[in-house]
Amino acid sequence: MADYYELLGVDKTADDRDLKSAYRKLAMQHHPDKNPGNKEAEEKFKQINEAYAVLSDPEKRSRYDRYGSADPQAHYTGDVFDIFNAFFGGGFSGGRGQTGFEGEDLEAQVTINLEQARAGATLEVDVTRLGACDHCKGNRAEPGSNGKQTCATCRGAGQVRQQVQSFFGTMMTQTTCPTCRGAGETITTPCTVCRGQGRTKVSEKVPINLPKGIDGGYRVKSPRQGNVGLDGGPPGDLYIYINLEPHPHLIRQEDNLYYELKMGFAQAALGSSFEIPTLDGPEVLRIPAGTQSHEEFRLRGKGMPRLRPVGTGDQIIITKVEVPDRLSAKAKELLKEYAQEIGEEIHEHETLVDKIKGFFGKKKKDDKNEAAKA
Repeated sequence: MADYYELLGVDKTADDRDLKSAYRKLAMQHHPDKNPGNKEAEEKFKQINEAYAVLSDPEKRSRYDRYGSADPQAHYTGDVFDIFNAFFGGGFSGGRGQTGFEGEDLEAQVTINLEQARAGATLEVDVTRLGACDHCKGNRAEPGSNGKQTCATCRGAGQVRQQVQSFFGTMMTQTTCPTCRGAGETITTPCTVCRGQGRTKVSEKVPINLPKGIDGGYRVKSPRQGNVGLDGGPPGDLYIYINLEPHPHLIRQEDNLYYELKMGFAQAALGSSFEIPTLDGPEVLRIPAGTQSHEEFRLRGKGMPRLRPVGTGDQIIITKVEVPDRLSAKAKELLKEYAQEIGEEIHEHETLVDKIKGFFGKKKKDDKNEAAKA
């Protein structure tokens, strides 16, 4: 993919004014109407518009500067003529025409678990969208009636032309007819069901194929699953935003999975085997004697598939040695024996309660001794 800054001939520090100036010059130079039949110029024109669409948007530009792409899911897919028309206020004479109206894009959210994300599951998403009216089949006119007539404004062309002045001189622009909105026809007898809209609400289940290893916060595009278009226009797209629900045992960090292994003092000191939950089923892990807290053990390839590049992360087990807060009398004696064996001194601190008990105990003993002497 060509560098967007190089395409526009600007530095990475270019401001909005520099971008607009560079875009004006290159868009006029490579516009297909000025280079009829020149496929190279047409491709260059598309690249220039894509570059300007990204760099003129602060959010997309920031993402592009960091990752080399404006969108982690896909590059810009808009209509390059729409950018040109929005920038210059219209197209050249002989510009591309429009057939119908494209349906609107829709958004939905879905929550998946870690197993579905790892496998790249196929889900069904409940979507309420505008579909073609069953009564008029999207025609907008009442069936059986002479419900349409040629638009008097554009005479059926769907577009109107006008002459405008700009800093480039006199230009002919071609825009969508305001009366029929590009359809070339007007409705005289609207459909009695959709009232001439050509669309009605429908609730459907849309199958979505998730890429293996997808994470929460990502967006999946399902082409042509948005609202249906009008007058022969294509449907919009459906964008599904992914939420990842917490796993009861594992924590995901990018492509790796983390598991906290809690063990007792004796298990850590003597070494032991543990059954570790993984997404492929339980695995037996042998912990060597003398293991400390916060040590890491790695199960290779037991993590999440990488979206880019190809590969799989690991499952990392982090140990946590737990010290019991309550011990039986026998356990205390055994630990004291252990401390003596390894030469570890145990200093028992006398509490305030112990001191008070000792004071009264000593006083009572002294009183008894005094009474005996008397």
